[in-house]
Amino acid sequence: MGAVTLLVADLDRMIAYYRDGVTLSVLSHEGGVAVLGRRTTPIVILRHAPELKHASPHEAGLFHTAILFDTQEALAAAVYSVARVAPGTFTGSADHLVSKAFYFSDPEGNGVELYWDRDRTQWSWVHGQVEMATLYLDPNAFLEENLTEGADIGQVGAATVGHVHLAVGDVASARAFYVDRLGFEATASLGSQALFVSAGGYHHHMAMNTWNSRGAGPRTLALGLGQVEIRVPGADDLGELTERMRHYGVEPRDDGRSVSFDDPWSNTVRAVAAA
Repeated sequence: MGAVTLLVADLDRMIAYYRDGVTLSVLSHEGGVAVLGRRTTPIVILRHAPELKHASPHEAGLFHTAILFDTQEALAAAVYSVARVAPGTFTGSADHLVSKAFYFSDPEGNGVELYWDRDRTQWSWVHGQVEMATLYLDPNAFLEENLTEGADIGQVGAATVGHVHLAVGDVASARAFYVDRLGFEATASLGSQALFVSAGGYHHHMAMNTWNSRGAGPRTLALGLGQVEIRVPGADDLGELTERMRHYGVEPRDDGRSVSFDDPWSNTVRAVAAA
């Protein structure tokens, strides 16, 4: 997964949250666009759009951007930082068997997950479906066990976008678009409530749920999700994706470097070649 673009009302406040709280670096800031990430990896792109309004909480759009840290120490440092800088934004934590996750809501209501993956050898697969759960994870105990001395003074380790979770109107349409057309593999399903999909045997690169948005139709332009970026291995893969989407009647927008298209809820997905 590539960077997630957010359309924001208060650019300075949002930069401060992701920089000072989540501990991302400002990689660039030109005019009304700020790119934040770790090292040279963009994670969040903030686009200033003060003319837009907030969407209804029951509309389709972003559920959360999930930022993956390479070690528990790095995750603990980021969680401690957000807890110290913006304590009111913490919404929960869970052990999902494949990962340990902490959840937040940024100043404009966009969901944020900070997480660490267990080694793939510890994941359990049954009939092609990965075993995940939502078990209690004590945030204070996690910090006591993993927060190292000096971790509160800056960035620790590497991070990237691990997965993106969307709010959608119905799971059947999500499966038809993201699995049957786009080409992801379904890795877990909660009936009509949620679907998890991935490539390359990961537990999930994307997820779609109807928990707050069941029956939602296409989005209108509003604050929140601007676009999701998917990185495919090379130019040939990008070409194959383009042809497959055309085969299914979805005409991608091609700018010569990437192709983009809208899912059934007008969430924009941009695909680029990693190499």
